Amino acid sequence: QVQLVESGGGLVQAGGSLRLSCAASGTISSINVMAWHRQAPGKQRELVAAIASGGTTNYADSVKGRFTISRAKNTVYMEMSSLDTEDTAVYYCAVTLKVTFGSRLTEYWGQGTQVTVSS
Repeated sequence: QVQLVESGGGLVQAGGSLRLSCAASGTISSINVMAWHRQAPGKQRELVAAIASGGTTNYADSVKGRFTISRAKNTVYMEMSSLDTEDTAVYYCAVTLKVTFGSRLTEYWGQGTQVTVSS
């Protein structure tokens, strides 16, 4: 019913920048929250940034001031700057939404995109 397509990951040197994109498509009625999570090797998945339907945002302390999440229609972006090697992880897009004619929120996840920051 819903597909999330992520792009923008890759290899970047420390101090550099990347922009991640995630486009949601399908039988979507409304989107509640769009978010980015990440999982580094040997670590648990953590929330990086989220944006609600009204535009309010939330960031992990470790990325605050460096990452910026934004949304345009059914696409969520995350601008990442001043990247550090500790930002290396698989980044996952997550969306909570209602499908067309649906009545409750459902969570969907993207396949993940690798971000590698080299020193």
